[in-house]
Amino acid sequence: MRQEEAIQLSLEYINEIVLFFAGDGRISYANASAKKLLEYENQLLQCNIGDIFPGVFSAGNQVEEQVKLLLEQPKEMEAYRGNRTCFKVEATFSCFQDELFVCIATDTTEGSYLQRKIDQVQQEALDAAKVKTEFVANITHELRTPVNGILGNILELKDLENDPKKQRVLSLVERGCADMNAIINNILDFSKLEAGKFTIEKREFDFREMIHYVESNHRPKLSEKGLEFTVSIAPDIPQRVIGDELRIVQVLNNLLSNAAKFTSVGRVGVEVVKTSRIADRIELFFLVIDTGIGISKENQDKLFHSFSQVDASISRRFGGTGLGLNICKQLVELMDGSIHVESDEGKGSMFSFHIWVDLPENERNQGGSVAEPVSPGAYITSGFEPSLADYIRDSGMEAMRTYGTRENATEIERNLNKLILSVEMDNWEKAESFANVMRELTDNAPKEIKNQALRIKMAVQKEDYDKTAAVVDSMRELLTR
Repeated sequence: MRQEEAIQLSLEYINEIVLFFAGDGRISYANASAKKLLEYENQLLQCNIGDIFPGVFSAGNQVEEQVKLLLEQPKEMEAYRGNRTCFKVEATFSCFQDELFVCIATDTTEGSYLQRKIDQVQQEALDAAKVKTEFVANITHELRTPVNGILGNILELKDLENDPKKQRVLSLVERGCADMNAIINNILDFSKLEAGKFTIEKREFDFREMIHYVESNHRPKLSEKGLEFTVSIAPDIPQRVIGDELRIVQVLNNLLSNAAKFTSVGRVGVEVVKTSRIADRIELFFLVIDTGIGISKENQDKLFHSFSQVDASISRRFGGTGLGLNICKQLVELMDGSIHVESDEGKGSMFSFHIWVDLPENERNQGGSVAEPVSPGAYITSGFEPSLADYIRDSGMEAMRTYGTRENATEIERNLNKLILSVEMDNWEKAESFANVMRELTDNAPKEIKNQALRIKMAVQKEDYDKTAAVVDSMRELLTR
């Protein structure tokens, strides 16, 4: 088979329209696809290229100069069938030989239709997201109004009521209103973040004053639980920086609230260091470390997903929507950073995040040279290499949770004293938290000690003062044997 015949045979059966035409526009060859799609049959060889593309080639026989303007440039145009209906194609014109041109055109009708459908679906999705965002914004506002109304009335009733039992019920309702407001705020923030309508507002603020504010918000609750609370700020961090103070506080509050929620023995710590500087921006690295229940390796990936918690028992025991850490992740990323977790189940967790903030005018010439950025984890360059294992060891948690050690005995006695004090103050909710701590501290104790810790919790749950006092005395007798 000659080469020309092979080329013609291959052109004949491809899906694209192939037309050869002369400089005067007269078509000399049309493949099978051209005859089928253009519906000319054999009459195509009697046509002019201007008959097929009247919107491109002006009337007349000479098209050579017009074709030269289109060479090698794919162009969207309309091809006309024999019955003068048209359809969209993408056509490329080439010069095959002197005064012989070739047009290769692809029918884009189906592609255009599919693109329109894709655009339509995308627009519908955007419209649905907008409706969802507006709905969430409206419903959260409508929910917040009655919740705040209930909260206001409860606060008034607490001032008027002297009965301890009624005061306790009112306190529970007050706490429920506060929890509801927190959930509403989380849902609203999540909705804004998902819709891409959340913006970071930068302004100058006093960094140490911000950390002190966060510390003062959490220290009372942590002290009530008998937890040690430490805060450390590296001395090379400027006094004032430019960033979104409100959102930094929101992230720290969420991480510290979780630390307080999931830690019953030991301590909680916050550390902040400067890890890099580029021009007038610095990278700040935050650590929130606790000696709480910890998270297994396989469950750590779930933490930063929407509406996700480690397991259902976490939600039942501690509450929450599973939105907090997802919101933290997105907020940190909006501040050009990232968030990570290191955890050891049953021992504790270390959440770390880094963000970038700007330096105010008066701080820009202080601190010397411009530094290259360091990767998250290369903290050794700043003389700072955090370790959850070191933190747990320094806190004495291993000894504290090991029954029979001096540290364990001291912690058990301290919690028994606090439990009895809570009972005498008729604060059964706090007493139950100390009863839970007792069970943790006696987890690897002899069976009779573990059973007695369970009896203490059952007595507290029944709010029976005499029974609680009796089982606490029995526990003390067992411990002194």
